[in-house]
Amino acid sequence: MTASVDNTPGLHNSLGSGGAGLATPETTTDNAWPAEFPRLSRVPTHVAIKMDGNGRWARARNLPRIAGHRRGTKNLRPILEASVQFGIRIVTVYAFSTENWNRPQPEVDAILTILGEAIKQETPELHANGVQIRHLGSLEGVPTHLAHRIQEALALTCHNQRLILNVAFNYGGRAEIVRALRGIIRAGLPAESITEDTVSRYLYTAGQPDPDLIILPGGEMRSSNFLTWQSIYSEVYVTPVLWPAFGVYEYYQALAAYSQRVRRFGRVLPETTGNHQPTGAPGAATPNGAADLAPG
Repeated sequence: MTASVDNTPGLHNSLGSGGAGLATPETTTDNAWPAEFPRLSRVPTHVAIKMDGNGRWARARNLPRIAGHRRGTKNLRPILEASVQFGIRIVTVYAFSTENWNRPQPEVDAILTILGEAIKQETPELHANGVQIRHLGSLEGVPTHLAHRIQEALALTCHNQRLILNVAFNYGGRAEIVRALRGIIRAGLPAESITEDTVSRYLYTAGQPDPDLIILPGGEMRSSNFLTWQSIYSEVYVTPVLWPAFGVYEYYQALAAYSQRVRRFGRVLPETTGNHQPTGAPGAATPNGAADLAPG
């Protein structure tokens, strides 16, 4: 979350004033949309990004892996700025999975240090610019000082509404579902009353629409336990560009590809020309604003 220089021509800091409400594709003004990019007919409400490829980026430059993690952290700022300009309401980033604890201890310690530094340096500015930070995941096993810093950032920004930034840290999709089921059991809900909406209300993302688009930098064709429940109807965009090199141009390419997808939501649409959009689809409640990946 540390600020970095973005070299995209004409892209200005769109997080400049914290008083504005959350922008939507319908309310984004001509002045907000980056002039160097053609306007898209449809923009996702919720974008999730698996920040993958930090280590490979560093190795390709004969740098230690930790240099890749630092560069990847810095890369988030221009993506958030562009998200506001493009009219995206929610950005979810996969920062550290429950499986990442299995990496070499020096690397884990370095990642936690970088996260702590980023929270300290970036939270005041994000707060001033109206960004609400939310944590997806568990603080169990997280160093006490880092857990406190995370909780302070959440409390400080909890009323902001310009952009929601979900940080999936110490997060696993299956663990999230198990946690939700335990919560339902503890609440004593009768089995016949439990629906998909019930489960969704017990997830970390309760109250948010499911991601419309999931971006997988680094070329890996797997979700790696990311938003397991929420992503079932999300559109997926895979790019070989490693996360530290994933700039605003690449981001726009992902959004442009999304705008051309036909979102069926399991339905068979009438034969039409062009991109026909089913009634109620995005970002309305069909189902939870997500997209169909089923063939045909």
